[in-house]
Amino acid sequence: MILQTERLILRELTQTDIVDLCEILQDEQTMYAYEHAFSDEEVQCWFDSQLARYKKYGFGLWAVIEKESQKMIGNIGITMQPYGSEQVHEIGYLLNKKYWHKGYATEAAVACREYAFNILKLDKVYSIIRDNNYASQAVAFRNGMSVVGEEMKHYYNMKMPHLVYMVENKK
Repeated sequence: MILQTERLILRELTQTDIVDLCEILQDEQTMYAYEHAFSDEEVQCWFDSQLARYKKYGFGLWAVIEKESQKMIGNIGITMQPYGSEQVHEIGYLLNKKYWHKGYATEAAVACREYAFNILKLDKVYSIIRDNNYASQAVAFRNGMSVVGEEMKHYYNMKMPHLVYMVENKK
């Protein structure tokens, strides 16, 4: 276990999470900001990239486990992402659509922010969010973040405008 909140446990992904990961990453509605659902190969690549992040950085996107049901409901955590000419610490989140609008993303994102500031001793963290992903933008706002820039990402031969949110460690 990496983190625990009132309703959630965040832990590293394990091979047993693949079925739940497929349910999330292969659902078109859940993956609307990516504009496509993932193939089996893309899910495995996503999984493998998280394991590589754990080894390289000691963090990545973690499995989000709902305490009550013990079900994996998403991925939330800290990753290194390009922004301009640098790599920044980003709080990212992706939940199974069955668990949207229940406050889970905000609960876990706030816990990740506190982990970043208190455990990793970071000065600031970011969330880089697609410009049409209003729910994720609301989570960033509730996590104390404000817009500090814009970034154009290229994904699947598409240009995707993103807003860059950031919060500084006040301690």
